[in-house]
Amino acid sequence: MRILITGAGGFVGGYLAQALRRVCDEANVVPTGTTSGEHPILGSVTAMDITDVAAVTSMIDRYNPTHIINLAGLAVPAVASANPMAAWQVHVHGVLNLAGAILDKAPDCWLLNAGSGLVYGESAKSGLPLDENALLVPVDEYAVTKAAADLALGALTRRGLKCIRFRPFNHTGAGQSGAFVIPAFAMQIAQIEAGLAAPVIHVGNLDAERDFLDVRDVVDAYVLALQSAEALHEPAPILNIASGVPQRIGDILEHFLRHSRVSISVEQDPARLRPSDLPRIIGDSSRLRQRLGWAPKYTLDETLATVLEDCRARIGELG
Repeated sequence: MRILITGAGGFVGGYLAQALRRVCDEANVVPTGTTSGEHPILGSVTAMDITDVAAVTSMIDRYNPTHIINLAGLAVPAVASANPMAAWQVHVHGVLNLAGAILDKAPDCWLLNAGSGLVYGESAKSGLPLDENALLVPVDEYAVTKAAADLALGALTRRGLKCIRFRPFNHTGAGQSGAFVIPAFAMQIAQIEAGLAAPVIHVGNLDAERDFLDVRDVVDAYVLALQSAEALHEPAPILNIASGVPQRIGDILEHFLRHSRVSISVEQDPARLRPSDLPRIIGDSSRLRQRLGWAPKYTLDETLATVLEDCRARIGELG
């Protein structure tokens, strides 16, 4: 296997590289990102902007990969909403550049595309776990661009493209940005414990329910699929990655507060309330479990403990 990772410098990339090294030669994994350089986990990162069609074509022609795992994207939905043109360029045109270069230069290569469970959007209003047959009804720029790329890849299979369309639901772990709810809670607690902030945590909607996974379980799904792509016997299988278990945001906060080293009060912050929030978003990953034998290894409590300890360490380094 010769594996190219796009967007390798993001939150998921390091975890994926570590998981891949357990199953293949490190020399056959090529991490790429918007800039080149040395990364403490990835090693040498090669620059490749997926919105640059010539750069993408040259890279695929040079390495002749057997698999490309596309992690490139605007990870934070609010950033995509603030810069919709960038979201369309990266999430849609970038994916089309990869697919076109594969068809032209490496037609036997599999493209594993990291989409999002948010593509289901308003279908989540049913309150039921969403499987891969649920309608795509995205509600913001992030989700609609992810959905557009997903649909485009499906159409390109008619031209011979081999791809797996992943729809991962929320995932978290050590190193994730504070723009996401779990590390945001954990970082506030770590700052308070260190005496860097008042003993008050500011929150948004605590009643929303979401489907959370450990990032290590998500990259395990990517690696399993990479190893078994041919055995799936489909040109473009769609695979949800989800726990299937709703987790109330307020309960996650309560967990953190129980494990805090100091007493902390909670105040609701109107700026953190998002009126477009869907009350409950849960995924059904039965297809992934049945076809690849995947199952989460980490409990939510283990994941939350990992995130809190990571935030404490980061705050400690600042001190």
